Amino acid sequence: MNYELLLPAGDFERFKVAIDYGADAVYFGGYNYSLRANANNFSLDDIKKATKYAHERNKKVYVTVNMIFHNEDLEGLDEYLLALDNIGIDSYIVSDFAVIEAIKRLNIKTKFYISTQKSITNLESVKFYKSLGAYRVVLAREASREDIKYIKENIDTELEVFIHGAMCTSYSGRCVMSNYVTLRDSNRGGCSQVCRFNFDNNTEYDYAFSSKDLNMIDYISDMMDLGVESFKIEGRMKSLYYIATVANAYRTIMDKKIDGSLDKKTIDYYKKVLNRVSNRENISQFYNGVPGVEGQYYSGRQEVSNQDFLAVILSYNEKTKEALIEQRNKFSVGDEVEVFGPNTSVQSLRINYIINEDNESVTSASHPQEKLKINMPFKVSEGDIVRVKIS
Repeated sequence: MNYELLLPAGDFERFKVAIDYGADAVYFGGYNYSLRANANNFSLDDIKKATKYAHERNKKVYVTVNMIFHNEDLEGLDEYLLALDNIGIDSYIVSDFAVIEAIKRLNIKTKFYISTQKSITNLESVKFYKSLGAYRVVLAREASREDIKYIKENIDTELEVFIHGAMCTSYSGRCVMSNYVTLRDSNRGGCSQVCRFNFDNNTEYDYAFSSKDLNMIDYISDMMDLGVESFKIEGRMKSLYYIATVANAYRTIMDKKIDGSLDKKTIDYYKKVLNRVSNRENISQFYNGVPGVEGQYYSGRQEVSNQDFLAVILSYNEKTKEALIEQRNKFSVGDEVEVFGPNTSVQSLRINYIINEDNESVTSASHPQEKLKINMPFKVSEGDIVRVKIS
């Protein structure tokens, strides 16, 4: 069975990182009809370029057309769907019946998947969308292990399941609070994440009602055994470092599961990696049943900016055992760091020296995006990442 690791991308740069760091497929939105209006998103030219880049590497692209449409939103939809079909994308991710009707009316052969916006948690819904021609269903984040197991045992439709990222206080994005409080409609791409606001109850405390993030690293092996085809990461507005780190973590876990080498030590290490890259707490949420107070923030939430991302490798000199890097966060001589990349397994080293652009020896790298040389006792490649050592 082929298992798919599916990553998000908010722009072409992050798309390349997702592909290069292990995604089997990447999903993103265009300028219109998508649910991440605040992401940079992709023009048709970008989508064409991304599709070519992916297909040259035997990877896939899925385009989200999953907003809830009002009458005025339908203008230009037919032309957009036909343009995507002509580009050769691998699937549309859809929610509104108007989009399904248009795909059928236009006789478009490109597959369509049903978005998590439909909040599907039961077999009969999957059967219904299969009858309309859906090749895959993206289950709601609120689907439990037993829901997934029962659906998979009773229908051959592909299932796509979220395994990492933000959760919605409402059912998979069916929020009305954003529109009510800020006049930004979450169902048309404008979510303002009102659930993460602090609400003053005229007391000494501030109250929130946001969910903690989702992290399924402990259950990837189990989900693969259940027959889930696609493992989906949330985060089209996340950073390059986040995309690379999360892709690398789950790619490693899935590959080791497939080759039989997955062990607790590996899971525990990448659990630390994932906990550090996120600035919010995370749990497995609904997988083992409805979460209680441990699954949400209600007061005292803190979000600390991650400083683990130290540098990007620009080039490597095998003769001198030295790497040219571009700095991202401060580090100093004597620091213990580690390097990872698309073709570089995680390896650690101690920073013995730092040489700046003026060929001067310095004790720390403190200037953003400064190009520096550091000792590198093992081979690395352009695009690899240097981060704080995870222990």
